Amino acid sequence: MVNRKSNSPWGSSYKEGLPSTAVNDTVDIDQNVRATINTGVIDVATGQWQGIRLSDEQFLIDAKHEGIATTTAILSPQAQPNFIDMTGYSDLFIALLVTNGGNYKIEAVMGPTTNYFANLTPVNAASFLRGANLDVEPADVDDLFRDAAEALTADVWNIFYLRNMLKGQKNMQFMITNNSGGFADMTFAYMRLK
Repeated sequence: MVNRKSNSPWGSSYKEGLPSTAVNDTVDIDQNVRATINTGVIDVATGQWQGIRLSDEQFLIDAKHEGIATTTAILSPQAQPNFIDMTGYSDLFIALLVTNGGNYKIEAVMGPTTNYFANLTPVNAASFLRGANLDVEPADVDDLFRDAAEALTADVWNIFYLRNMLKGQKNMQFMITNNSGGFADMTFAYMRLK
């Protein structure tokens, strides 16, 4: 686009053409289109810059839990970081790779007491995450995610999409119970989405 000039509303030749000043009364109108990039905001309370969160591009794969007996529960992620921070994320993919097919219980729980929930500590580690879902009537406080029996296939990644269920959780783990009837190696992975 081309830049142009226009009479200023306070200038000498606006409306009736009667000059009010002897100086140039036109203003430049910049009509150029410029690409901009939003990299974050400055928090007015702290003065600190906060960057824009992006979706994870790949799964974060936790260390393998080996030889887990039937009816035994494990917590994942276990490697550092040993919790999932959903601050700024709404959706979550989780994936499980098991060596013995069958039923597994999958539950979202509070992360370790060594981590803060925002500025609160200690937290009630391994307790079920609870909240209210306004899309469901009545909107009672209830467990946010508890799957009592999910049939998993052995030796492949079993991938699940959790939409808006755990949005904003700051200190979260998954408790996975082997109910397959035999020993199993279990590997957990997750990917957060904006």
